Amino acid sequence: MKVEVLKENLKSGLNITERVAGKNLSLPILNNILINTEDSFLNLISTDLEIVIKLWILSKILKNGKVVVPARLFSGFISSLPNEKILIESKDNNLNIECNNLKANIQGYNPEDFPIIPEFNNVDYLEVDNEKLCQSISQVVDIPINSQSRPEISGVYFNFFKNNIKVVSTDSFRLAEKIITLEKPVKKEQSFILPQRSVREILNILDGKRGVIKIFFSNNQVLFELPMEEIKHPLIQIISRLIDGEYPNYQDIIPNKFKTSVILKKDEFFNQIKTASLFSDKNNEVKILVNKEKGEVEILSKNPNIGENKSTILAKIDGDSISMSFNYKFLIDGLSNIKSSEVVFDISKEEGACVLKPVGDFSYIYVVMPIKSIQ
Repeated sequence: MKVEVLKENLKSGLNITERVAGKNLSLPILNNILINTEDSFLNLISTDLEIVIKLWILSKILKNGKVVVPARLFSGFISSLPNEKILIESKDNNLNIECNNLKANIQGYNPEDFPIIPEFNNVDYLEVDNEKLCQSISQVVDIPINSQSRPEISGVYFNFFKNNIKVVSTDSFRLAEKIITLEKPVKKEQSFILPQRSVREILNILDGKRGVIKIFFSNNQVLFELPMEEIKHPLIQIISRLIDGEYPNYQDIIPNKFKTSVILKKDEFFNQIKTASLFSDKNNEVKILVNKEKGEVEILSKNPNIGENKSTILAKIDGDSISMSFNYKFLIDGLSNIKSSEVVFDISKEEGACVLKPVGDFSYIYVVMPIKSIQ
């Protein structure tokens, strides 16, 4: 292999692909990046056996070939080079690098020892705007928990139906659902559970990039592909394993009847909850009292070792006066993911599930369970 490539482009590609090439003591080959030539492109590939990242860089290919080199060392050396054209050449599983008067030789490994990368040939796929996808998964990605007994809630649930994608996550105490509207209906309804770490990597890698994402389906894996802007060719592919199992019938958790409905200014509600959290006890409790007669919501918290706090917010209230207690962290998480200036706070009943949602936006809901009231 012999390739000329711009340092800026190569470093940008390595910043992405080296994300999953970590320190693996049991399989040292996973600490490396596979560098391959493909038509007019340099192809970088890394994997930890759960996630695969493939990235293409437009380059001048002088000779085809492939080599496997340590990810951290290769990336670190490329970072130290000036922003000039780089010549890389493989010989006997080693990689020679030249840039101006700088040279290096990195000892590599046999490419045949690198894990086999899954292929997605003749499989179904759909397309979704990348900005919509990243915004949606950012609203649910922080909720799942790592559960050995219930691995299905360790990930994010994707359900593709009609012209929608439902993105859902839960940790049994709260639940978030975001609906993405597609321009074209899906060919058939499909669903999968993606590990939380994979969702985070997709968000970290794709957030801020323009384009239409292709999502390819298989029985136990999924592929997210972002094309290049200039030409019709993949720029980045992210492949992930899926979590086996059935996702909980979460629709039963979402209440459809409410005793009280409250509309509040989101930022004011958020700030008062944060202030109350400073005085909360070891259970992170804050108490919310909805006063229909006064048209206001009181937020209280107290800690015998610190003191207590009370604040009031004017609100539009429909229904009965009621008081409930919540884990302030759960409320803050839900409010942080609501983009509107006003928020609807629907209360089903005392000690029943409550719903936070944006005013005027039915595509996102956040369900949170109350906790025992502060005494």
